[in-house]
Amino acid sequence: MRHGTLLELAERDGIHLPAALTDEWPPQLVATDEKGWFRFQRLYDVARSVLRTEDDVRRLVLEAAEDDVRDGCVWTEIQVDPSGYGARFGGITAFTDLVIDAVRDASERTGLGMTTIVAANRTRHPLDARTLARLAAQYAGRGVTGFGLSNDERRGDTDAFAHAFGIAERAGLALVPHGGELRGPAHVKTCLDHLHPTRLGHGVRSVEDPAVLDEVARRGVALEVCPTSNVALGVYGTFDEVPVRQLVAAGVDVALGADDPLLFGSRLAGQYNVLRAAQDLSDAELAQLAEMSVRASCAPDHLKASARSAIGDWLATTPVGSGTPVTDL
Repeated sequence: MRHGTLLELAERDGIHLPAALTDEWPPQLVATDEKGWFRFQRLYDVARSVLRTEDDVRRLVLEAAEDDVRDGCVWTEIQVDPSGYGARFGGITAFTDLVIDAVRDASERTGLGMTTIVAANRTRHPLDARTLARLAAQYAGRGVTGFGLSNDERRGDTDAFAHAFGIAERAGLALVPHGGELRGPAHVKTCLDHLHPTRLGHGVRSVEDPAVLDEVARRGVALEVCPTSNVALGVYGTFDEVPVRQLVAAGVDVALGADDPLLFGSRLAGQYNVLRAAQDLSDAELAQLAEMSVRASCAPDHLKASARSAIGDWLATTPVGSGTPVTDL
């Protein structure tokens, strides 16, 4: 969500926003303890509370698409937990219909390839996740391409969500849970064994155990690495600590992501640019990361081929050592 949209919708409905979302935006966040995560989650919940109408949802999706196109993106996967909006929008099925239609409309209007991922909340009962997995399975091939698991990975019992992921797996959906950011490599192993991820949201802490890192690479599980999120939440103290090169050297595909641009204050291109600045990544390394992101996505084959061609063109026409901003990639 754009910050300006948040402020406008809140003013329209008289919703009080905390200073962290107004004068002190973007907020200073640290989530390495439960108090810090509670503050992050509270800000997230306040922000999404401004979505009151179908037009609000359509605006949110369209603006996200427009911003991603501006960043040079060719494919976006909108992840949403319908259970967080069902009460306001006529139930989880009606809300999922709305999001899928909004995604389809935004894609047509912007030319951006888009899809929807349904995500369960690990702080809710695993039976709720099964309901959402069945819902996602009903829409497989009709606007939904994946099933995820979000919220504080220190909460809940991850292996209790295995049944829900089994439902999604049998439906042919990509499996994209979060894990390995706030908890260490042992939790990455739990996700691998019980949830069978196609991609793992974050997963950066797998580098702390060579055996787990090797298993991530061997299974071909891509990691969605979000540098600004990792630093903002206190997982790493600085951008140069985010282990992108170590992951790539181990044979792991890294798909860079912005996580939540509203709360972390940086969009997709910003992830490439901070890594260039902090870790002195070359144009070739940035192009490799972009190619990995394409490979790990749920995009159709023809779009992947055209994206890889565009990345190659960017690399071929960029002067060596130019430091071209990645919005041009």
